[in-house]
Amino acid sequence: MADRDSLDADRGVRLLDTDPGEPVTAPAPIAPGDLRTAPARFLNREISWLDWNARVLALAEDDTAPLLERLKFLAIFATNLDEFFMVRVAGLIRRMETGLGVRSADGLSTRRQLELIRQKGRGLAHEHARVFLDDVRPALAASGITILGWDDLSAAEQLRLHGWFRERVFPVLTPLAVDPAHPFPYISGLSLNLAVLVRDPETGVERFARVKVPNNVDRFVEVDAVEAGTSRFLPLEELIGHHLGQLFPGLDVLAHHPFRVTRNADLEVEEDRDEDLLQALERELSRRRFGPVVRVEVGETMDPHVLELLVRELDITTDDVVAVPGLLALSSLMELMAIDRPELKDEPFVPATHPRLVDGEQQADVFAALREGDILVHHPYDSFSTSVQRFLEQAAADPQVLAIKQTLYRTSGDSPIVDALIDAAEAGKQVVVVIEITARFDEQANIRWARKLERAGCHVVYGLLGLKTHCKTALVVRQESGGLRRYCHLGTGNYHPRTARLYEDLGLLTADPELGADLTDLFNTLTGYSNQKDYRDLMVAPHGVRKGLVQRIRAEADNALAGAPAGIRIKANSVVDEDVIDALYEASEAGVPIDVVVRGICSLRPAAQGISSNIRVRSILGRFLEHSRVVEFTNGGEPEVWFGSADLMHRNLDRRVETLVRVKDPAVRTEVSGLLDQLNGPDVLRWDLDAHGEWHHRPDHGGTDIQTELLRAARESGPVS
Repeated sequence: MADRDSLDADRGVRLLDTDPGEPVTAPAPIAPGDLRTAPARFLNREISWLDWNARVLALAEDDTAPLLERLKFLAIFATNLDEFFMVRVAGLIRRMETGLGVRSADGLSTRRQLELIRQKGRGLAHEHARVFLDDVRPALAASGITILGWDDLSAAEQLRLHGWFRERVFPVLTPLAVDPAHPFPYISGLSLNLAVLVRDPETGVERFARVKVPNNVDRFVEVDAVEAGTSRFLPLEELIGHHLGQLFPGLDVLAHHPFRVTRNADLEVEEDRDEDLLQALERELSRRRFGPVVRVEVGETMDPHVLELLVRELDITTDDVVAVPGLLALSSLMELMAIDRPELKDEPFVPATHPRLVDGEQQADVFAALREGDILVHHPYDSFSTSVQRFLEQAAADPQVLAIKQTLYRTSGDSPIVDALIDAAEAGKQVVVVIEITARFDEQANIRWARKLERAGCHVVYGLLGLKTHCKTALVVRQESGGLRRYCHLGTGNYHPRTARLYEDLGLLTADPELGADLTDLFNTLTGYSNQKDYRDLMVAPHGVRKGLVQRIRAEADNALAGAPAGIRIKANSVVDEDVIDALYEASEAGVPIDVVVRGICSLRPAAQGISSNIRVRSILGRFLEHSRVVEFTNGGEPEVWFGSADLMHRNLDRRVETLVRVKDPAVRTEVSGLLDQLNGPDVLRWDLDAHGEWHHRPDHGGTDIQTELLRAARESGPVS
């Protein structure tokens, strides 16, 4: 569920942070009067992010969902929160400590935002623990999946685990003492640790030591099942805690307490035209492990003296400490998804091959199909492997293909996309790959891919200085009887076969000559010194997306005032950009009906009298991560539909290369518009956002799960891949 792209820094409104003494309170209610220029017209993006993760947690609370899927959402919530602190909170702390704090668009100082984040974050952390301890864990036990404590084991089981510990765990443990001869050890980010108190029985002196729980051993140690169809697990830290005497022979182990540290993991690569970006990034990655501490999670029963020592040695304040009941690091619950209990999981789904890409019992020739018209693929309902992957594999094998150009932001560890590009290069084709090596948390993988592609003879480019290349584009140039023809793919999601089965995304496969010309110009910009800013059927950030959207939003306002058909529908991961939001407000008050479907952050305040009375905002979460970005304009009765890689955020519109493609084929445009119809249906299960920034689950009873409906339609539409 986690989407790492949603965790970048933004600009904010440039005002000095001069109010360190502001009290910790909730944001003020909407004041009467004109809000059109007031900061209160925006919702705080950090609090909105936490609200999104609260909606993820609500999926774990849904007792109508399969039990292991609920466990998965608990793990996703934890991973999301880790990354939020590693990037967003770390960035705010850095701004405040360096004196560069700025007010957010909604008028909050950096300090105030941190206070509200910590306040709301603690509440969510406790609710997360409560859902696991009081709801999901007992339900798992009732279904035969038990997470045990050491004292729950029989004598025979304890004896077996004594041997298992001695053979598998003890050799990799390293107790680190803290005393005048041993300084406090470095604690790596997101590692689970035990703070251990020991005493010398001869001198009575008490000492502190740290034991790291190894992350290369399964967190949940499987214990022999007592009957068929059951699974029993012991947390690894429980096993280690019971055997601490073997690590400290001759000493009395007085107590041990789990704790976990989160560090700043936001890279700050200083881009220099005279330095190799690859080398600069590798240097910065080596520093990431040593980033400042931004959060410490501890068990709620931790000894106050041990906590005091951690606070002092880690150079934090008690504000940075979160005391949690039960187990820490619940992201590792994802391990338990490997349990073979299909009745406790979502029904397996095999994506269908798009009907246009099937020829009898065989896969159709992709190029021949595209010469007949554009094809819209909707993942995961349409198979990625028999559409986008097949497009690139066929291009690699086709002797008439002369060149392949592609952007890569994230891909899988065993990527068939990369394999196809390597095959094409080895076959003598011109292959150009624009790799974004600074894609957050995938930097190391992308560096490996870059070097592998270079060794195979591909031309590897790292994009434009100061900009991330986030667009999802591929161009194939083919020699045909009438000359060269260009085939294209433009999408909303990464070229990642595994996430294509988990993320909802759209992709356009086309042989349209004008789009082919646009992509040629774009790749020339990415690989050369072209300064192209205007395109035929693309909006391209950082120069064209905000400008193009605002122009069209204002045109809808003009249409409404003139009595012409007007309307705007948006589907996005995040809506944050103030210029776009203000344009939407103006259109709303001109009479334009506006529907926004947002998965995550929303700084737009809907349904507020005087600024947004015609704007409705909803959020849809479910089995798949809603990831596509779509904008539709009624345009006086001649609808325009665009989709692509750009969210309505500062980073996407100002600091990335993004594309939105105009949907020209009438049949494809009807398909995309129909999807928006379904998402905005009155009975769809969703969360609605009100004028006060509160989210409400709707409808109260019943309702249509749109993803389930789309799965059903996909099963009926064609052969599985």
